[in-house]
Amino acid sequence: MNQDNDPGLIVHLHKQGIDDKMVMGHPAGLFVLFFTEMWERFSYYGMRALLTIFLVSELISGGWGWSNEEALKLYGLYTGLVYLTPLLGGFIADRFTGYRKAILIGAAIMTLGHASMALEGFTSYFFYLGLGLMILGNGMFKPNISSMVGQLYPDNSNKKDAGYTIFYMGINAGAFLGMLLCGYIGEKVGWHFGFGLAGVFMFFGMLQFYFGQKIFGSVGTHATQEQKLAIAEREKDDEVLAPHIVKDRLIVVSVLMIASIFFFFAFEQAGGSMSLFAKDYTQRALTGSSGIIFKWVDALLTIFPMAIVTYVLYGLGKKIYAKYPMSIIFTTISFAIIWGLGIWKVYREFSLEATEVTVSWFQILNSFFIITLASSFSKLWEKVWDPSGPVKFALGLILVAVGFFALSYGSMSIPQGAKTASVSMIWLIIAYFFHTMGELCLSPVGLSYVSKLSPKKFVGMLFGLWFTASAIANFIAGWTGAYIDKISQTYSLSTFFILIAAIPLFAAVMLLIFNGKLKKMMHGIN
Repeated sequence: MNQDNDPGLIVHLHKQGIDDKMVMGHPAGLFVLFFTEMWERFSYYGMRALLTIFLVSELISGGWGWSNEEALKLYGLYTGLVYLTPLLGGFIADRFTGYRKAILIGAAIMTLGHASMALEGFTSYFFYLGLGLMILGNGMFKPNISSMVGQLYPDNSNKKDAGYTIFYMGINAGAFLGMLLCGYIGEKVGWHFGFGLAGVFMFFGMLQFYFGQKIFGSVGTHATQEQKLAIAEREKDDEVLAPHIVKDRLIVVSVLMIASIFFFFAFEQAGGSMSLFAKDYTQRALTGSSGIIFKWVDALLTIFPMAIVTYVLYGLGKKIYAKYPMSIIFTTISFAIIWGLGIWKVYREFSLEATEVTVSWFQILNSFFIITLASSFSKLWEKVWDPSGPVKFALGLILVAVGFFALSYGSMSIPQGAKTASVSMIWLIIAYFFHTMGELCLSPVGLSYVSKLSPKKFVGMLFGLWFTASAIANFIAGWTGAYIDKISQTYSLSTFFILIAAIPLFAAVMLLIFNGKLKKMMHGIN
């Protein structure tokens, strides 16, 4: 067996009873988690891509005909609660269920949530019930699957960061395909089909995890005595630090968390005000050569990611099919459906004379740019320029602001109070490009610094607070986005985007001013 010259990893796997089969140099269990998380993100982002547009679409097209303000407030409430409930879900897993059961419970609840939303045509109560179930299920699922990834590796393994990178690719592959397919089917076939489709793959993700869970050995169950002793040893490391060092580092973590609120407040306009800009103010009907070019670009964006992830599934299947056949079978069935939908979508678009870009299509750009840019940013920090955490955060905040300045410039031609316009889609593409670069500067860096700066006995709680900061940002994003109509009527749409840009830019300036002080308070951690 190829152990890729990491005997420490193999010893760790044996101690935990984890299957030591390797795929691409990593434990096969990582890829079971990869596909489970991929389908969960498919379901979440597929539904998120549709939520605001469904609410504001006219009754005649199957929507609810809500005002922009009403829709964005609900969007902010929903996405905020999605990031708040992991605090509860992590607590329940730690104290009662263990990670594995929590993941299965969360997946089952989310599947029911999607099924309920698919029935919204019968009564609106099904829609609200579905949102509630999605919030609760996500709380049980989200914090616990990420924790299992880390437990597949010893703390000193040089493959641990790479393992999280592979897992992060699964997140973005699922988000990409969910927004692409659920968004397309929801907008062009029927809203309830889009909502329901997201649940189908959440169900398959749950089944493949259930039938493959023995691959994880003792990981994900209640902590063994050996694991408890290891945690106690790590906590002793904190006791050798002077108390003032712990306090200083916690202050830095708090500052970074507050800065993340400024970032995600702007970034999470993607499913809110930026979706409304795509729907009402962007030229999405393409003709002639531009329409043909878009069809080919869209076809490549549909087929290429599916091919890559199918290759990963093939590699996993070769290693574990003999011991875990049902896990691979259910994942293969889900991929057969995905390929069928993808080919149908491409064929349908080429058979249509007119080309209309869906509103939700623009949201896939974030995942696409992450997949294409992530390795470049990793190499930048490693080989070219590795500034302090506060500087990286400031850069992320500046980049998200630049994206909104681009939208502001692109919307300058829209008259005050206009309800519709036909601005070039290039401005949204530019905005998503800068927003993604900002995310790569801030989001993974933030998780790393929470891990490095937090006392070991508080690290779980502080990760929970990191998600709580995201929850606050999502609440604010929804309520701020709700003012898009009032600001555009009183001033202009361009002014609205300038205001959104100014807030993270202010936070960036403050971080740069206090960078020297914050670096000292990290006491040697960079």
